[in-house]
Amino acid sequence: MSSPTDDLGYQALRLDRVGQAEAFDAIGDRYDDAFPHKEGQVQAAEWLSRSLPAGSRVLDLGCGTGLPTARQLADAGLEVVGVDLSNRMVELARDRVPEAAFHRVDIADLRPGGPCDLGRFDAVAAFFSLLMLPRAEIPLALRTVRHLLRPGGLFTLSMVEADLDDFPLPFLGGRIRVSGYLRDDLRGVVEAEGFVIVDEASYSYAPASADVQPEEHIFLRCRRAD
Repeated sequence: MSSPTDDLGYQALRLDRVGQAEAFDAIGDRYDDAFPHKEGQVQAAEWLSRSLPAGSRVLDLGCGTGLPTARQLADAGLEVVGVDLSNRMVELARDRVPEAAFHRVDIADLRPGGPCDLGRFDAVAAFFSLLMLPRAEIPLALRTVRHLLRPGGLFTLSMVEADLDDFPLPFLGGRIRVSGYLRDDLRGVVEAEGFVIVDEASYSYAPASADVQPEEHIFLRCRRAD
């Protein structure tokens, strides 16, 4: 595993975000209507709420509109910080969860020595945010999450089960690039970066939008291995 002094390996990569944030800027309010069924996400956030004492700091990584996760965690008495690459998503989240703090930040900016230091957290939630990265960057993002977590901190994430790497797909009238893993491969990547998987769930999902294909969603509940 990389140490904080070597930038977690980011220096060796050329980060490409072209079009990713812009796709979500264009979607705006339509995002929640297009993805109304979020049972797995809600249940994973409930696990965090049950497992953490009131006032614990939680990072919503890729917060989107703030619904349902940031709203749910704030209602549970947790101190919520959300980050997203899309300006429009951050604006919507600030409006919908005004008691939380939201920032337009790239996950790479949160690495040790990066340009944005938001402190340490008791838990991190990353629902469908890591799939926006190429596979070469996902282990680095997981190392960043581990760095952000206090010892014993909790981490819950979701991914679409698919053997894809930075693959372009139509998305609500726009286009995004996504990555995915098959189930066993996802487990292996997460465990290799210093997490213990304590629970797992999967959900078959058919988005409301006609241009988004049915998907299998994998949710992992993890603890930072110390």
